[in-house]
Amino acid sequence: MTSLSRPLSRRRFLVASATAALASQIPALAQTEPEPIIDIHQHTNYGGKRDSGFRAISLARSDEQLIAHQRAMGVTKTILLPAGREVLSASTHQGRSNGLEGTCTSNEACMALAQRFPNEFAFGANEVSDLQEAPSTIETYLKRGAVLIGEQKFGVECDSPEMQKLYQLAAAYGVPILMHWQVGSYNYGFERFHRMLEKYPKVNFIGHAQTWWANIDKAYVDDAKNLYPRGLVTPGGLTDRYLRDYPNMFADLSAGSGANAFKRDPDQARAFITRHQDKLLYGSDCNDSFGKTEACSGSVQIAQVRAFSPSKQVERKLLYENARTLFRF
Repeated sequence: MTSLSRPLSRRRFLVASATAALASQIPALAQTEPEPIIDIHQHTNYGGKRDSGFRAISLARSDEQLIAHQRAMGVTKTILLPAGREVLSASTHQGRSNGLEGTCTSNEACMALAQRFPNEFAFGANEVSDLQEAPSTIETYLKRGAVLIGEQKFGVECDSPEMQKLYQLAAAYGVPILMHWQVGSYNYGFERFHRMLEKYPKVNFIGHAQTWWANIDKAYVDDAKNLYPRGLVTPGGLTDRYLRDYPNMFADLSAGSGANAFKRDPDQARAFITRHQDKLLYGSDCNDSFGKTEACSGSVQIAQVRAFSPSKQVERKLLYENARTLFRF
């Protein structure tokens, strides 16, 4: 009898059976659903241009391109942040800050896209901070299902009576408020903001943008000409302390400012993520149309979160669990 015709030994039979069982599972593994990602910061009609009179003169990313962009990044739920109305006022820098200093569109546009694709999108509510009708406008969209207030990106004092009306509204509806911090341009008084965190402990505030992320560094001094600082980070900056000391303070990882904060000092990025792992929320805030290239800060930040998180569990917190908990998705 040749070796080809010998009956299988028990050992060979068990090995062959295990191999066959594993092979039978491979198609099922390949079809496993991707891990969910929540993006808390995107915009409709993002990336167009305005002329010297701040009038929109070119089309931006379409809704279809936005949908494709988010899917390419692997995002499964996106929060769309609207602009306020277009007005000429000190708080919009006489029009420069209309469209969130771009061509981002309105409450209605964000709500409409979220209603078309309710499994993939949610929407925020927004208005120019110091307009008399700002609270009532925002409340209208909160009643229609908006999940946060923002992106608040206007030239106002962070502790002004007008902003405090919005904090009170956020408390009444139990929604976070997302603020763009940029010295000299938006939400003045970052160094005083602890007073608002203390006065409104039931409001969850989300910090975003250049001044927010530059201030992870204790050695940084607010400078409108140095909004994307480079070099090693000294822990203990104002942002670091806000996240440490106030349970109602969270951070939006989005845009070039968030990506730069991690890229400039990978060792401190790892330490920062470790100590604030329950406070960090993934956002993209990128206006490209592809979602995969180096020009896409959203995909860059996903890669950095995966590279710098100390464990898979922490990675999932930043990309999904923290936002799911905060927004009750």
